[in-house]
Amino acid sequence: MSQNAFDSIAMVDLKGQYQRLKPELDKAIQQVLNETQFIKGPQIKLFENALAQKLNAGYVVSCGNGTDALQLAFMALGLKPGDEVILPVFTYAATAEVIALLGLTPVWVDVEPDYFFIDSKAIQAKITSKTKAIVPVHLFGQTGNLGELMGIAKKHRLFVVEDNAQSLGAYYQSKALGTFGEIGTTSFFPSKNLGCFGDGGAVFTQQEQLATSLRMIANHGQSIQYKHDKIGLNSRLDTLQAAVLQTKLPHLDQFTLNRNKAAAWYDAELQEHPLIRIPVRNPESTHVFHQYTICLGHPTMSNDELRAKRDLTKTLLAESGVPSMVYYPIPLHLQNAYRNMNKENDEQFPVAERLSCSVLSLPMHTEMNEDLVKKIARRLIRAVNQAFAS
Repeated sequence: MSQNAFDSIAMVDLKGQYQRLKPELDKAIQQVLNETQFIKGPQIKLFENALAQKLNAGYVVSCGNGTDALQLAFMALGLKPGDEVILPVFTYAATAEVIALLGLTPVWVDVEPDYFFIDSKAIQAKITSKTKAIVPVHLFGQTGNLGELMGIAKKHRLFVVEDNAQSLGAYYQSKALGTFGEIGTTSFFPSKNLGCFGDGGAVFTQQEQLATSLRMIANHGQSIQYKHDKIGLNSRLDTLQAAVLQTKLPHLDQFTLNRNKAAAWYDAELQEHPLIRIPVRNPESTHVFHQYTICLGHPTMSNDELRAKRDLTKTLLAESGVPSMVYYPIPLHLQNAYRNMNKENDEQFPVAERLSCSVLSLPMHTEMNEDLVKKIARRLIRAVNQAFAS
């Protein structure tokens, strides 16, 4: 553990991880500096191939960030303005942002309460003649009923674009998340389970033709320099970031193991508390614990009351030296940027709206030990008891 004192607890201990891997990382970075191939250096292809092998994905195309990865996916699939894309209403805005920027129509669907995964049963009612794709988001480190979703997509001949920014390295029925749909996407933002030292992302596909199109679009729509066959983007992973990721990738399984140990320690401390619901695991999915997200309160409380108690808990935790985060405080259909995109203005999404009032994510990273987790858990219990008693 890198913290020398518990009053410097971090949500994600990037410094501790760097110090532990410093010799390998410094060597990889120095090699890039010596070679000075900062763009399109050999480390990029080496990393893409290694990640493809790790996930048993046919092709991996790296890009600038996870948001670009989603845009590349929709462009490569040939989606046109007016096409409808079904997505969960409880997720980060990037999932909807790209849909809106491309002139596509986002179609909101609620999530189920245990795994925060798009409610497959609610998808059926949202499919129209304009529906072209579904975007399942594997939130916080695992997936939900992905098998049922894939069945619906197959039945209606819809594309599936997996947003796997938070669950890289997790498996559903022994198959890597991100490799079920036509295209999977991920992010290498520094705090992600496999993070670089800046921005980065990637797309995965089993189809050679799609891989070729994705690579072209990411490179200004060209396969040969100055010959532009598609309208594209300038979205690439730089060589330094690829070197960092190539160095970290062999450690990903150990990262996951460390996170699962921390989650088990949290469980042991928190599972008996009547106002704390620990993360529910899907038995068909492994969990990589990008976040350790609890739900606070009890069913009789109103959303407004619940939000106030949750927010007070967060404040009291911070005062005790423990950071926490709310992912996500406002569902997409209530965000100002997307309100006018709600096809039915009075439509409600009760599960997402409830979750936005009750979720709280605790510190989670690869450098945690049992003593640290116990101290965080005890401070949390103290904060919850105080907040909900007031």
